[in-house]
Amino acid sequence: MRIARFSIDGNVAFGAVEGDQPDELVLDIIKGIPFADFELSGTKVPLSKVRLLPPVLPNKVVAFGRNYAEHARELGNEVPDAPFAFFKPSTSVIGPGDPIQYPSFSEELHHEAELAVVIGRMCREVPRDRVKDVVFGYTCANDVTARDVQRREKQWARAKGFDSSCPLGPWVETGLDLAAASDLTVQLTVNGEQRQLGRTSEMIHSIEDLIVNISEAMTLLPGDVILTGTPAGVGPLNVGDEVAVTIEGIGTLTNKVVKRG
Repeated sequence: MRIARFSIDGNVAFGAVEGDQPDELVLDIIKGIPFADFELSGTKVPLSKVRLLPPVLPNKVVAFGRNYAEHARELGNEVPDAPFAFFKPSTSVIGPGDPIQYPSFSEELHHEAELAVVIGRMCREVPRDRVKDVVFGYTCANDVTARDVQRREKQWARAKGFDSSCPLGPWVETGLDLAAASDLTVQLTVNGEQRQLGRTSEMIHSIEDLIVNISEAMTLLPGDVILTGTPAGVGPLNVGDEVAVTIEGIGTLTNKVVKRG
């Protein structure tokens, strides 16, 4: 099932996305929230009549860096022996179609296409064989990075945590199991030109590795998001660019870069 969060006539709701053709998609409005038992209302609205929002509002976004060997090497970094985590604040999250605001303190903005894992239940110290039980689903992410700031400041809070640096969407796909999610095509285009192409099977540390690692340290809450790293091919974004992340079996997340007002 594809679960979207949307607004219509000033109201915000979750809905199940139905249909196959882009111009025929509809939302069956959900009674309640998708992280608990819910029912489909049977009230349907065309996707074209709503504004899609970030599919979740995470308490925290835990991102893992250098989880694809070729990406680590392209930036001159060593491949880490253990998962390498950092955070993006909830204020960095935007949805499909929302603008990526080019930060005023950077002159080198980069795209990073990533598979995002959405947590479905409160959990801590998750054993490897229980990871499947805490995953709600998967969505597309773009770990937008002020690369010059990352190099200059050595730590990543401003470089990767500025407002609008974490586009998520267009919805959460709940129908993928761990095996399927571990071998998906991840690609990114800028103005229709392919920049990144890889597979989640190229990850150094698996989805299970990442969730076991971070849940050893902290409690994960429903709606929290885990970013799993980006394949090689990261590169610059400029004001006016349209950037699209497409992940096999999930969908396409598209955003435009604008000058920060």
